Amino acid sequence: MLSITTKSPYALRALAELARTGGAGPVPIGELARRRDIPVQFLEQLFAVLRRAGVLRSQRGVKGGYSFARDPAEVTVLEIVELLDGRVGAGAESIFAEAAEAARAVLANATIADIVERENRNAGATMYYI
Repeated sequence: MLSITTKSPYALRALAELARTGGAGPVPIGELARRRDIPVQFLEQLFAVLRRAGVLRSQRGVKGGYSFARDPAEVTVLEIVELLDGRVGAGAESIFAEAAEAARAVLANATIADIVERENRNAGATMYYI
């Protein structure tokens, strides 16, 4: 069926924050959790899955934290959802299978970079392109 737990929305919020602030290097997970009001232990579990899948990389030490292993514009929302919650629409039949395919298409066409842009737009931030 179509089942998305709290894992995916929390992870997407944290990944958007990482994309927004992580350009200068790794960002401590505690900082991401605090900025997006996510329990640190929960976020650690989610990021461990994403690190093992090759979406994120981690660095230990004083200047440690997480950064993207791939460009946020290449990481789709569908990829994150399916890593954390399983295949969207698994076991769906009939009209529900069609709904699942439509949901998969929407999620596959959105990236982490798109989420950041959407958040900026919703916050009223102006994007300047040079």
